[in-house]
Parts: sequence; structure tokens; C-alpha cells
Amino acid sequence: MLIRRHAAATLLQLAKEYPVVAVTGPRQSGKTTLVRKVFPDKSYVSLEDLDERQFATDDPRGFLGRYPDGAILDEVQRCPELFSYLQTRIDQAKKKGLFVLTGSQQFNLLSGITQSLAGRVALIPLLPFALSELQAAKMAPKKLSELLFRGLYPPICDGSHQAGIWYGNYMRTYIERDVRQMINVRDLSAFQRFVRMCAGRTGQLTNLSALANDCGVTHNTAKAWLSVLEASYIVHLLQPHHRNFDKRLVKTPKLYFCDTGLACWLLGIRAPAQLDRHAQRGALFETWAVGELLKARYNMGLESNLYFWRDRTGNEVDVVIEEGDKLAPVEIKAGQTVSSDYFRGLDRWQGLAKEVSGKAWLLYGGDKGQSRLGYNVVPWAEIGSFASQLATDAAK
Repeated sequence: MLIRRHAAATLLQLAKEYPVVAVTGPRQSGKTTLVRKVFPDKSYVSLEDLDERQFATDDPRGFLGRYPDGAILDEVQRCPELFSYLQTRIDQAKKKGLFVLTGSQQFNLLSGITQSLAGRVALIPLLPFALSELQAAKMAPKKLSELLFRGLYPPICDGSHQAGIWYGNYMRTYIERDVRQMINVRDLSAFQRFVRMCAGRTGQLTNLSALANDCGVTHNTAKAWLSVLEASYIVHLLQPHHRNFDKRLVKTPKLYFCDTGLACWLLGIRAPAQLDRHAQRGALFETWAVGELLKARYNMGLESNLYFWRDRTGNEVDVVIEEGDKLAPVEIKAGQTVSSDYFRGLDRWQGLAKEVSGKAWLLYGGDKGQSRLGYNVVPWAEIGSFASQLATDAAK
């Protein structure tokens, strides 16, 4: 069954406004399936195909000349020579929605766009499925532990692959193909150890010095490797908000994996039941919830407006969402029963933020929604639809 993607409507609309639309995201997130579904009449060519890539490299003008009505160019970052010729072609054609590009390496694709296609292209990051997409297709996991363990990559969600085997192959392919293309990693075992160390720190402040020491590499190497993980959508760095309220702020970003299934595999978690008592359950739940908030924004064609807030005395809010001149605080707790302790961070925030604070939310691992102590409590199964509604409201 083909699961309908929320980004489809956004993609169609942007193709009416821009000559080029680019869809980027991690490998296997569904980019090719999405663009071919949304634009069924467009010619399709994959630049992973060696013959096609050689043609595009040797004769970019002749390659593009085969597609007078435009085309879908898959994994276009594999042929950076095309971007300058694309600029000339679309400037001459003066048509909207002429070319659709996909790519799974963020900085290679963005480099070509900023140098040659600035102002001519709309960009949509496509992450793995959102929970609300699976719920609409009646394919969502019934238990939170199963959701966190399996993750939301399409090949896992459609039931065609076992999570443990698929994630192992995914990481081997990612390291052999993407990492080797982006940087010269001399010690692959050290890089693999680095990725696993990052999985163990999902939901935590990024500490490059500790990562470097634990992996036996330099600080600069750890910084470069983290940039690679971010550029290929393995991790996301959530930035701290700058509003200080007369407090000294933490200025280090927090690290989150973009998919909990991959993080679980890297952590050695091999069954959903292990998550019920695992030390990383809370961090993985927070990772998934932040991912849902991000996906909702991206699927609407919006940039992230998510931050966290933390001062040096320990006051912290997991996520703050910029809404005009307001900052809406969101606390994320994996427990199944709401405790008054869950609201302490929100209480402190509202005491500091006062009129700047927007509506406050608690997202938790239980199954009952409620309004409590003036806060809105959202159960895990409704977090996907909650995130989509926030993004929809922001787009109005």
C-alpha cells in the first residue's frame, strides 16, 4: 500500500511557483517514490546510473536537451556539473515546475543550488514517515516501544524488511557510499564507533571534546564527522534559543538522531521489549517527538522554528517554538503517568518568560490527553497530529 505523504501537496504548490523544486533527505526516506507519484508525466533519470552520470558529466547541454519538458533528476548531487547548465536552461525556458531534483547529501546539493540556482529553486527536506502519515493509512504501531524500535523509514514501515537486518545494511551502505564520497575517512572503524557514540548521546548537549576523546580522534575530526552526519540527515542539531531573561545561557546545540530505529540499532537494542527498561528510553522518546515536530514543518515547506532553552543554573525547556513574538514551551516526558514533576520546567519557564511565553505543552508517553494545571497534555499517539496542526496554523 502506498502511504500518502503530507509533503505531496506542498510539492505540487511549489512547482507552480518555482522553475525547480528540490527534495532532499536521507537515503531511503521516500524521495524518489514521492516525486514520481506527484509528477507521473515527467521523464525520470537517476544519476546513480553510471552511463547517465557519464553522459551528464561529459555533455551537460546534450544531456538536458533530451528533456524539453523538464525531468526528474534523481541524486543530482552526483553530477555537480549540471547546475550551471540547469540555470541557463530554466532562465531560457521561463517555465514553472520544469525540473524536479532529489539528493541525499545536503551540503553537496545545497552547494550547487546556492552557487547556480539561488532564487530559482524551492527546497523540501523529506525525512522518514511522520506518525500521522502511518495513522492515516492505518499502519501505525499500536505500542510506543514498537514505534521507537522500528523507526519510520519506509522499507521498515511497509513490512518488507526486518528492522535489525535492514538497519545493518543501511549503515554499511551509508558508510561505503556517502561517507567515502563526502570526506576521506582513513579509519572506518573509528567512524563507526563515532556514530555509535552519537547514538548514545541523542537528546543530549553536543560535547565534541568528549566524543573525540572516546573515539580516539582529534576535536577537528569529530567536528568534521558530525557535519557529515548532519549533512546526510543522520542527525539533527537543535540550536539553543538566544532569549536570556537575564540568565546566562547554554550555547551548545543538542544532538538528535533523525530516526529512532537507526539509533536503537546502533545502541544494540534488538527487540521492542528491551526499550521498556532501557536507560535510553527517555532520550529516544524525546528524539522521536522532536523529529515529529521537525517533519511537520518540513512537510509544509517551512523551515524549522524549533529551539531548546537552557541556562547555566539548570533551568531548561526541551523545545521552544517561535510563534511570532511568542515562544511556546514544550516539555517531553516518556513516562506513561503524568506527574506534577513533569511541569516544573514549564513553571520555571513561564515565571521567567512571562508575557513572552505562548501556550505551553506537555508531550508524554501515556495514552490520555488532558488539560492540567493550565497546561495542555498530549499523549504519544496524538503527537503526530499535534505537530501537523502546529505547522498548519503557522503556515496560515
